[in-house]
Amino acid sequence: MINRLEKLSLLSEMIAFARLDESIKSIEYRFLLGVAKQLEVSQEDFDYLFEHPVTYMHLKSHSERIVQFHRLVLLMNLNKEITPKELVKLHNFGLRMGLSHESINRVLDLMESFPNKIVPADFLIDIFKLQYN
Repeated sequence: MINRLEKLSLLSEMIAFARLDESIKSIEYRFLLGVAKQLEVSQEDFDYLFEHPVTYMHLKSHSERIVQFHRLVLLMNLNKEITPKELVKLHNFGLRMGLSHESINRVLDLMESFPNKIVPADFLIDIFKLQYN
């Protein structure tokens, strides 16, 4: 299980990702708030992160990094139109988390073949398992 500081770091990272287009849409805010609740972070702490981001912390668990990457993919796909800037940023987030370059590219390529460009969690996990083994 991840600790409180890691949870805040994950949320800060997601907030930064959502801000790529300068403003956070209400659907993105609701999604992020849902993740905060899932991580058992209060709304007060969550809202505080918008003005006071937490420094990035590298997650030790490979599975937690995959889950976080999946959250970022879901967040990116809330916008109907994905920009090249978002794809590059997502790719860089994945690399910074220590995920395989090939796996990240495979996920981004496969996105196009799924409804709403949302890669199901089991597909995503299988992609990363192949590269991890």
